[in-house]
Amino acid sequence: MKIRMFARYAGLVGGLLVAGAAVAATNSGDSLHFLPMPKVSGGPVKVEGNQQFTIKFGIGLAESSAQYRGVAYFKKIVEQRSNGHIKVNIFPSAQLGDDLQMTSALQSGTAEMTQPSTSPLIKMEPELAVFDLPFLFDNTKQADKVLDGPIGQKILKQITDHRNGLVALGWAENGFRQLTDSKGVINSPKDLHGLKIRVMQSPVQLDIWRTLGANPTPMSFAELFTALDQGTVDAQENPWVTILTSKFYEVQSNATATKHVYTPFITLMSERFWQRLPKPYQKLVRTASVQMGNYERKVSRDIDAQAKSELEKKGLKITNLTASQRDAFKKKAQPVYQDFKSKIGEPLFDEVMKATNHPH
Repeated sequence: MKIRMFARYAGLVGGLLVAGAAVAATNSGDSLHFLPMPKVSGGPVKVEGNQQFTIKFGIGLAESSAQYRGVAYFKKIVEQRSNGHIKVNIFPSAQLGDDLQMTSALQSGTAEMTQPSTSPLIKMEPELAVFDLPFLFDNTKQADKVLDGPIGQKILKQITDHRNGLVALGWAENGFRQLTDSKGVINSPKDLHGLKIRVMQSPVQLDIWRTLGANPTPMSFAELFTALDQGTVDAQENPWVTILTSKFYEVQSNATATKHVYTPFITLMSERFWQRLPKPYQKLVRTASVQMGNYERKVSRDIDAQAKSELEKKGLKITNLTASQRDAFKKKAQPVYQDFKSKIGEPLFDEVMKATNHPH
């Protein structure tokens, strides 16, 4: 029942979250330079027999993204260490659908792997709402500690143990979201009053911006540039790379380095396919998923810094909040935590609050 409901939900909401991002990534700036791919470590993984396996790996972003670079590294590791017995075919730019549709394909067994943002999966896995909480992480080091530590591993295990057709293998990075607008400099919550901001179709995101005093408007990413250009909305929020590649600097004059939400990617495999793999190959894809995530994060952070610098060169006025200014936003957004505490689940909520030094 849960799978059928999720599949229906996928068709309704997923397009708002990923399809546009794929379009944006295809316009990626030539000025971004990617870190080289690491060498493959570890020797050949041998299994009995001569079985061949093919992994159809769908992602939302294009070849010019950190996500694609990470998946290409996964392909290199798995194909090399399996001596070609596992072939990985990458389908970028949402060719296999948006995040939700690709996840649904894993459940039905029509695709083998995907790497969605956590936000679209909240309907199916409510505990993932914890990563949409505002100002949860102060920096990437803190995010890595939670995701790579006992809490993150526990969430991966919970998703797998739900037996909902998915095996959760590891974490990667979508990144910190930043604010842009066409109204003026924003450096305090009062500057958000009445601001029409486009948001993802996420209950947490809607609650965040309402609580901060803005007027959030859910909207497809594909419609966003035109909406900003025509003044249908005044503002939007996305990582620096997306702001650059989508050319939002052409229709937005200001940006604020809010880092208000950090969104992870989660690496998923079809449970049906997982059960077919010999144990040594299961271990291989799990190890490769972790190595992929680590490399993907490095690439993401490197091009994020490049993108911010490039945006400033293109004339976008960026306000870097002081610690006390960011704390003012954080304090104003605190009611959102209590709004979603029960949905996330109190034990997990309390663990994350403790790990991130939040009161609970």
